[in-house]
Amino acid sequence: MTTTSQTRQAPERQTWSSRLTYIMTVAGATVGFGATWRFPYLVGENGGGAYVLLFCIAMIVIGIPMILVENVIGRRIRVNAIDSFSGTINGKPIAAGWKYLGYLGMLGSFCIMAYYMVLGGWVINYIISLFNGNLAISQPVSKELTAEFFNQSINNSPLMISLYTLLFVIINYIILVKGVIGGIERAVKYLMPLLFVFLICMVIRNVTLPGAAEGIRFYLQPDFNKITPQLFMFVLGQVFFALSLGFGVIITLSSYLKKGENLVQTAVITGFTNTLIAVLAGFMIFPSLFSFGVAPDSGPTLVFQSLPIVFSHLWAGKFFAVIFFSLLLVAALTTSLTIYEVLITALQEKTRMNRRKAIILVLAAIYILGNLPSILSYGPWAEWKIFGKNIFDAFDYFSGNILFMLTALGCALFVGFVMKDEAKQELTANSNSKFANIWFNYVKYVVPLVILSIFISNF
Repeated sequence: MTTTSQTRQAPERQTWSSRLTYIMTVAGATVGFGATWRFPYLVGENGGGAYVLLFCIAMIVIGIPMILVENVIGRRIRVNAIDSFSGTINGKPIAAGWKYLGYLGMLGSFCIMAYYMVLGGWVINYIISLFNGNLAISQPVSKELTAEFFNQSINNSPLMISLYTLLFVIINYIILVKGVIGGIERAVKYLMPLLFVFLICMVIRNVTLPGAAEGIRFYLQPDFNKITPQLFMFVLGQVFFALSLGFGVIITLSSYLKKGENLVQTAVITGFTNTLIAVLAGFMIFPSLFSFGVAPDSGPTLVFQSLPIVFSHLWAGKFFAVIFFSLLLVAALTTSLTIYEVLITALQEKTRMNRRKAIILVLAAIYILGNLPSILSYGPWAEWKIFGKNIFDAFDYFSGNILFMLTALGCALFVGFVMKDEAKQELTANSNSKFANIWFNYVKYVVPLVILSIFISNF
């Protein structure tokens, strides 16, 4: 294998203690609200089994190939997600303009964290409200009651949500300050098994409910009449969100990988794990919805307004509600840690700032400039619109539909037209292998067209 220039490489850079811990960390980064909150409500809105089938296909068509794209970029010279686009290829310096891809990813990461952390504050609010009785579900409750609770505790309580969001930020700080290996890796070792335990517990409870079979049928049996090119484009876009593609997350995490690590195996396992958790998340929701006659197409508020109705009908419903929202919080935490790390690592390496200061600056800037405006957009600033969207929704839209799409497109082009043969050399020990050549040509010619199609369809 030819050796890529190690320009700006940090020789002392830590590496993951094992492949398993790396995969668990990437899985944690890619699970989050994408699998536990966003995926279920999109399934409910878009035809149940038809959406699930297309999601599994999209993971193969775009998900795993793009994981490999970010893997080879991240491990190439093992630096932050901005400088990963620098250095030399075949002895020639890479044009400085490619670094703007890294900055675009940074902006996207800021936008997603601006509203993502607020969702964490919402979840903490629900957990505490279940304990103190503000959300009383020991007896069956109505849709009107859960809607009123959401309105009062989310829309009309900006101070309380600000405090809960700050608490979530502080939890992240406590882990991040211990470093990538000592903090994030160690935390994920405990959080991911805990997430699986919670998830399996909820799945077993829900699939054994009376009438659960109808929900399972809705979830798994595709209505082929609902499968359209437009829906497939939409699902392809969800895969980018689900895998944190274009965030700089996989690039940053891959920069801590050993050079001898098998990227293909880790990418396949990552894609499979993300799909498995997303699909399991559906099993813990749809059987119970159909069992108690709750509409599955409730949209983004599905888990906050519809599921409490279900829990109020269950034996030990309060217990299972706490387990469910704790699962959401754990999933959110494993993702927020890694997205924060994208920005922290870049700030550290670009400015030589010490880690603690970089963490405080990143977390404080996002909280003040992103989290607080997002919270206020559901209350005092509800009338403030950006292209017809409130601040919270605008952060979501611009990050998921524009910034990450453009970053991912640039990454595919960088691999195909800048790295060229070195991308194949980084991917496998045998750069002339049939798989390496198929993947490279697919990424160079097909993936950019797919991303452009998704980007255009978003408008």
